[in-house]
Amino acid sequence: MDWPLRFGIFLAPFHPVGQDPTLALHDDLAWLEHLDRLGYDEAWIGEHHSAGYEIIASPEVFIAAAAERTRRIRLGTGVSSLPYHQPLMLADRMVLLDHLTRGRVMLGCGPGALPSDAFMMGIDVSRQRDMMEESLEVILALLAGETVNATTDWFTLRDARLQLAPYTQPRFEVAVAAQVSPAGPRAAGRLGCSLLSIGATTQGGFDLLGSHWEVMEERSAQFGTTADRRAWRLVAPIHVAETREQAYADVRYGLADWVDYFQRVAALPLAPDTSDSVELADAMNASGFAVIGTPDDVAAQIERLAEQSGGFGTFLCMGHDWADRAATHRSYTLLAREVFPRFQGSAGPPTRSRDWAIEHRPEFIGAAGDAVMDAFSKHHAERAALAED
Repeated sequence: MDWPLRFGIFLAPFHPVGQDPTLALHDDLAWLEHLDRLGYDEAWIGEHHSAGYEIIASPEVFIAAAAERTRRIRLGTGVSSLPYHQPLMLADRMVLLDHLTRGRVMLGCGPGALPSDAFMMGIDVSRQRDMMEESLEVILALLAGETVNATTDWFTLRDARLQLAPYTQPRFEVAVAAQVSPAGPRAAGRLGCSLLSIGATTQGGFDLLGSHWEVMEERSAQFGTTADRRAWRLVAPIHVAETREQAYADVRYGLADWVDYFQRVAALPLAPDTSDSVELADAMNASGFAVIGTPDDVAAQIERLAEQSGGFGTFLCMGHDWADRAATHRSYTLLAREVFPRFQGSAGPPTRSRDWAIEHRPEFIGAAGDAVMDAFSKHHAERAALAED
């Protein structure tokens, strides 16, 4: 890739049932403060309404709280489930956030991930992707300052317009989520949005990375929009420590609970049906789905994703409770310290400066030695002259 890679977090979040939810949410806010200090570029906050594990119901409210605790990290909805919202109301809230954060907000869009959410609202799951596109068209028109009249089978807009223009001009970034189906890249390419590949390392998601970008480019050419790889985000679960043995020890804390949630609730079999954390970690590493190891292992995963995709702009770590909070913070610190520089070019100049100094050391040491001897000579000459006087 010919550009510096950006780094961030995709924070659903995932908190096992049985924890104090209030403490978990405040821990998430503290987590974002930590990432802000470390120099992470962005954080995407999820929206879910059932199943008790992904417990942020309103990413906009959470972002408003996080923005007051952070300084530079960009904050996005990851994602807002468009079928759950009247599009004028969602656009209005996002514009408000754009002003409150002075341009640090992003809108991530998706059809909704949990069927149980849709069931409670009486939404036909088979209609969700179409509903997402219907809503997204309207939201983009509103953000562009247009007056919108639209009637669908689930919302009506009459002379609808935003009373505030976005703080970010012409508008803040809008991204569309993609997992395996081509629905995400089709919508993003047609409407000129960014692509957010949530399942980039799952078996199906990884295999389709290249074809998803082909869909983006085909649709962009067809509808006269722009497909920019630097705005493409790939999400992957990771946990690192100084050694792979330590990383394996860390994830005994919560890896089995996380896998159990995906197998029994989210219906995504990501690992063998076992509660043994070592077996789970081995299987997830072997499949390429996750990295539980060292910063070198993460660097290899990023290079693997770059080769498979043809190039992308941001690597997002999937937030989880595999390890306790201290070990999790240590993992993100190691990434910032040892992985960021490899893909952002910041390690190059100091390394070249050191190597240059090593290469010319004999010359420099010789000159320094000559200078020392010259100083001694001058000193003795001055003493001799004083003695004669």
